[in-house]
Parts: sequence; structure tokens; C-alpha cells
Amino acid sequence: MTSGSPQKSTLSYFRWAFIVTFLGLVLGAALGWQTTGTIGGMATVFFICTVLAVLEISLSFDNAIVNANKLKEMTPVWQHRFLTWGIVIAVFGMRIVFPLAIVAIAAQIGPWEALVLAARDPAEYARIMNDAHLPIAAFGGTFLMMVGLNYFFNHEKDVHWISGLEKLMARSATIKGIEIAFVLALVLVFSSFLGEEEATTFVHCAIYGLLTFLAVEVIGGLLDASQQTMSAAAKGGLGAFIYLEVLDASFSFDGVIGAFALTQNLFVIAIGLGIGAMYVRSMTIMLVEKGTLAEYRYLEHGAFYAILILSVIMYVQTMYHIPEVITGLGGAALIGISLWSSIRYNKKEQAEERAEAHKELHA
Repeated sequence: MTSGSPQKSTLSYFRWAFIVTFLGLVLGAALGWQTTGTIGGMATVFFICTVLAVLEISLSFDNAIVNANKLKEMTPVWQHRFLTWGIVIAVFGMRIVFPLAIVAIAAQIGPWEALVLAARDPAEYARIMNDAHLPIAAFGGTFLMMVGLNYFFNHEKDVHWISGLEKLMARSATIKGIEIAFVLALVLVFSSFLGEEEATTFVHCAIYGLLTFLAVEVIGGLLDASQQTMSAAAKGGLGAFIYLEVLDASFSFDGVIGAFALTQNLFVIAIGLGIGAMYVRSMTIMLVEKGTLAEYRYLEHGAFYAILILSVIMYVQTMYHIPEVITGLGGAALIGISLWSSIRYNKKEQAEERAEAHKELHA
């Protein structure tokens, strides 16, 4: 994958997303007709698939930016693997297999029985999924919080958007394990507001989320180091691929759980969220090929702040329900503000360059 494709139009990046949208909505309408036998039922399922796709896209702006941030460090071979195999894992693994696995574990039944339950008794399936929300939120929230903090607690980071706060975090990064201590302290604070049994589950699952992040970092480093053969050009292989897959899993937790507020039909959820996942893939490719992250210097900052806010929201959701539209719009707003700040910075730089050139011309 080359780093610059100025001749390629923005719409062309979304060609496959548009095709999948068309096929998905047709499939959704057909599913609505098959399950209800009415035009109204067909239209309802069609509408739900559309809303779920929009929900997934709004929740995943930051996911696409973080994917692009990691992908630009990967070798072309692994970039291609992530954008092919990775999207298959994201759409089918996280939107279909993952909810089935949760229900199978929670209800202590086999995967096939979980699939039959989803088809025959969607209300019970949805109940089990909702009951599993606390451990999922604790695990996913902790993993995402570590992703966000790991970006800001970096002493080599020299581009700062919210200057005072980010400089403080960059300086503090020299203290070993400060982000881990911060997350563990936050876990203890949130667990203190839960009942004894819920608090125990929350702490355990949060620690599993923390250990998963650390394990992915360690395994990723070892795998990538083994592939380098002393060459820096080989950086970013299997380890980065695993990191991105776990990251996508953590992002999709919220969307999968939130989707049950709209429908209890697993297959409708899979169609809607699958459509959204294709747009995330298209946005990721566009960001990498057009070099958008380099062009807009604060865009990554907005995405990682959105991740931190999402992680805190996942914690808060263990006590109160927060509508997914708020989560999605909040993240999109932060990214929008960071984009606006980047454009302002670029205009200021260009104005200064013109002024400098003008001065030299008349010197």
C-alpha cells in the first residue's frame, strides 16, 4: 500500500462499503419479510439495519483513526492481511461469534445451542447478553483506557493539542507504570460504588482487561522482533495485527450490547453492524493512503481522547444506562473539534510561511 494516492477520489474508497450496504439492506428486508410476512415488518427490519449501521459508524470514527495510526507502521503485506482477513474477523467474529460465545459461556450451553436460542428465543438471548454487560464493560473499558493512556503517556510525544495537560502526561511518562497505577486506582473508585458481588466481578474483569493489554503489547513486541531479522523495515507484523484485532473487539463490545436496545434478532444486528464495519475499513484505508493523519496534526489526539471518554462511559454504564447515540456523537464531536483545530493550525502555518517569504523577498 503506497502512502500517497492523490488521483484516487474519496468516494472510490467507499465502493465496497456501498456494495455491502446495498446487499446488507436487501438481506435485511428479505429477513424482515421471512420473519413477519408483512411489508411493515420488512420495512421495520430495513430501518433497524440502517440505524445500526449509522450507530456503528458513529461509534467507530476513532477506531478507524487508531487503526490507521497503527497501520502506517505495518509492512504492506500485513496491512493487506489486516484489511482482508482482519475485516472478516471483525464482521463475522466480533459481530456474530463473539455474542454467541458470551451467551454460550454465560448460559453454560454449547455454541450450536446458543445459535438456536438466538433464532428461537431472542428475548432470552438478549437477556443473557444484557446480564453479561458488567464484565464486558469492565474488560473492554480497561483495555481501551490503556490504549488511550499509552498514547498520551509517552515521553517522546512532542505534538500536543491540549498543551498543558498533554505536556504533563508526557513528562510523567518517565515514571514507570504510571498509567497502570492510574487505571487500577480508577477501577477501585468505580468498584466502590457497586454491590459486593458486582464489585468483585468488575475488579476481576478489569484486571483481565489490563492483563490482556499488557500481554498483547509483550507478545506483539516479541513477534515483531522475531520477524525483524535486525531490519527496522520489517516492523509491524503479526504482533500489530493481533493488537488491532483485540482493539476492534474492545470497540465493538459497546456497539453489540447497544444494538439489543433496537432489536433482539442476532442476524439483524450482524447485518447492521457488519455494514458499519465496512465503512470503518474504508475510512481506515483512506486515512492511510491519503496521509490524512500527517496532514491534520491533532486528528489522532481527538481520536485518543474519544477512546478515553468511551472507556469511562463503559465504566459508568455498569451503574447507569447511557444511550449509545451520546457515546457516538461525543466521540464524533471530539474528532470534529480536533480536525477544526488542525485546519486552523495549517492556515496559521501557511500564513506565517507567506509572511516569511514576503519578508525575504523585500529584504
